[in-house]
Amino acid sequence: MRADRARAAALDWVRAEGRAREGYVGAYVTGSTVGLRDEDEVPVGSDLDLTVVTRAMPRGPKPGKFPHLGVLFDVTVVGWDALAPAGHALADYHLAAGLSRDTVLDDPTGGLRALQRSVAREFAAPARVRQRCGAVLTRIEAGLRTPDTAAPWPVRVTGWLFPTCVSAHLPLVAGLRNPTVRLRHLRARELLTAAGLGEHYPALLAQLDPAGLTPERVGHHVECLAVLFDATAAVAHTPFPFSSDLTPAARPVAVDASRALVRAGDHREALFWVVATAARCHTALLADAPDLAARHAPQFAELLADLGINDGRDLAARSRATLAYLPELAALGEEIIAAGR
Repeated sequence: MRADRARAAALDWVRAEGRAREGYVGAYVTGSTVGLRDEDEVPVGSDLDLTVVTRAMPRGPKPGKFPHLGVLFDVTVVGWDALAPAGHALADYHLAAGLSRDTVLDDPTGGLRALQRSVAREFAAPARVRQRCGAVLTRIEAGLRTPDTAAPWPVRVTGWLFPTCVSAHLPLVAGLRNPTVRLRHLRARELLTAAGLGEHYPALLAQLDPAGLTPERVGHHVECLAVLFDATAAVAHTPFPFSSDLTPAARPVAVDASRALVRAGDHREALFWVVATAARCHTALLADAPDLAARHAPQFAELLADLGINDGRDLAARSRATLAYLPELAALGEEIIAAGR
């Protein structure tokens, strides 16, 4: 589908559903589709990220992924107080990136677009960029220094994976790029290569994949994930924050897009979302179908073993290694900021 039609579908949903939310302020598009021209096709595996802003504090789980008029949306609700005044948004690296350009779809009071302009004016200021890079480093440290060692194994894996791979966000934040979720490593590689800093990428990617998996091994894991995903989507019913990522409608993002990365030669860049989705599937299966979790456990263990993780001691060792890498990562951020002046 063309990007302009996808955005039109987003506006249709906003008018029908978004405006009905208590304290509705407006809505804007974020994420990887922002850079698409109207005539561009939305890539396979890309959803349209939409942020709905309300005066009321968001309650309950985020709407998440769902289809509307043939488009897969990923909707997040954000409270106005998290964005305004502009300094609040400018300090948050996800919110700042989303408001750094005018992608406002709906703004009945004019307040959202005025806020967006304020954020855009200061977005590239070095002091603001350093503030956001500091937030990235803090998020990594907080996640890796305080693991929940009593949690079920797939939850522990998720607790290691996400802060570890936030490391790929630091170059993107320093380089004023969108800190995307699924494609974070690919986008970080592109930025570092373009900036003449490509020699730093192997150390960054090694935080996730120290052995350097082959296309064949990653392809194997994607096919195992496809079977696991379908089994999970058929039985999962316990609500989790990520539940909308484990539905048939989300399969193109979880499975098809990972296959496409492998075919394109970006197999190692596919690993983050493969591991994230597999861990989430196992978390859901432990709650709703423990027998299926046990049936698929060997494939999950095989995936983790290929990354050098067999037990909690390995998670702890990998966390320590990434924490030791943070000064190098911070220095890389400074290089990127200096190069962009």
